[in-house]
Amino acid sequence: MKKFLNLKTLTLSVMLLGLMSIFVYSCSNDVGGGATAHKIVIDEVTEGCISCHDKEGHGRAIVADWKMSRHAEVGIGCISCHKAAEGDVDGFDHEGQFIATIVTPNDCAVCHAKESSEFQASHHADAGMIMGSLDNVLAEVVEGHYGYDGGKNPAAANGCWQCHGSKVELLTDESGAVVKVDGIPQYDPKTWPNTGIGRINLDGSKGSCSACHQRHKFDNAQVRQPENCGKCHMGPDHPQIEIYNESKHGIVYHAYKDKMNLDSKKWVVGEDYTVAPTCATCHMSATPNQPVTHEVGARISWTLRPKVSQKIDASMIKKYKKLGQELPDGFLTWEERRDNMKDVCFQCHTENFVNNFYEQFDSQVNMYNDKFGKPATEIMGLMHKEGLLTAVKFDEKLEWDFFFLWHHEGRRARHGASMMAPDYTQWHGNYEVAHRWYVDMVPEIKELIAHAKKTGNAAGAKVVEDKLNEILSSEMHRWYLGEMSEEEAARRKEASAEFRKRYDD
Repeated sequence: MKKFLNLKTLTLSVMLLGLMSIFVYSCSNDVGGGATAHKIVIDEVTEGCISCHDKEGHGRAIVADWKMSRHAEVGIGCISCHKAAEGDVDGFDHEGQFIATIVTPNDCAVCHAKESSEFQASHHADAGMIMGSLDNVLAEVVEGHYGYDGGKNPAAANGCWQCHGSKVELLTDESGAVVKVDGIPQYDPKTWPNTGIGRINLDGSKGSCSACHQRHKFDNAQVRQPENCGKCHMGPDHPQIEIYNESKHGIVYHAYKDKMNLDSKKWVVGEDYTVAPTCATCHMSATPNQPVTHEVGARISWTLRPKVSQKIDASMIKKYKKLGQELPDGFLTWEERRDNMKDVCFQCHTENFVNNFYEQFDSQVNMYNDKFGKPATEIMGLMHKEGLLTAVKFDEKLEWDFFFLWHHEGRRARHGASMMAPDYTQWHGNYEVAHRWYVDMVPEIKELIAHAKKTGNAAGAKVVEDKLNEILSSEMHRWYLGEMSEEEAARRKEASAEFRKRYDD
């Protein structure tokens, strides 16, 4: 019998399970600085895998992580996840087994059917749709080049797709045949390694469970921490992790992280922990009234991503209405999704607090839409239609400024409000949106109108000019023209006097 590295004591019992020998070990693993007794079950196939992969340079860390996992405790070994089906294009014979390197949600579904089904129906699983968006135009055209270095598409492959997911492909030669090394089909390096949440896999499934569940330990504590989401949900256009850290939720979490009971098998807010919520608490984890869900949109009522926010169910309702079809069973309206999130909030906050928060949040989103999102989107569309802008994406400064307004600054204002981060709502959000519109976009639109008049497009210029004047003369923008109403001017003067009195006293 082989002696395995890092296994301290071989138990006395050798059990027979079907035709496979199962070996139970008691090992002491250094977890978080302390030794934890941990019995693991190793089948005959996994024993063979370990005999090689527990050696230096062959994946020793993989084996060590697996030994500390719940999988190891219950006998889920290497072949349980990596076994390939007959006909899998990336499958190959390896030491007597037919396996594949990439483990997909379909593989995980053998044991985790509910989780896989929820995930496949989620917004996360569709994150790969970015490949048809303006973001990917930036990566493939503006920032980089699709055909660079033999088509490696480095800006997209190393950036966008690492979060959103690639479409995994096998490497082929000039004849179209799959390239193999020692009988192993090779993945196209343009598309893999990649654990993007919306990865499109060779078996037709979407997503990568290991985007969140770090292999091969698959530890509950790791996946419940906000840093797990921060790998992708960060930065200038969607700084959720920065927003969370600024919020009271994040402040309290970091202060009392050791009291969060993060490694508990059962993790119900209000029962197993009470000090703070994490991203998982609000969007996925169980409450006394709701089970764990891997449909991350099940508690979200607004979509804060696009140029103009809409309720999260709006596009699907429109799609099915256009097709003349009924909404599918289990479809959640935005009101039902909001009620799901409110249920999470109620575990810590009163009904009045929660309802008033949503009043503030809705008002912020609607204000962004009405004052900036809708007018800016409308006039940009009109300028393209009337020939004041070219059809080429990002070849004119105004297009960059519009992108900043909604994709970066507008998102920050909306996301900041959604997660109670006032500095992101105000100075990183609303202020930047207003500055972008009044200081950059409006003067640039006026310049393009003047240029169109001089170059023979007076008719198009007139259409755009009329629309701009209509926008700027509206109630929320007319201050810019010095046309504030007497009533509003008096109110502002009174407020200013009250402010000075407060601080002069």
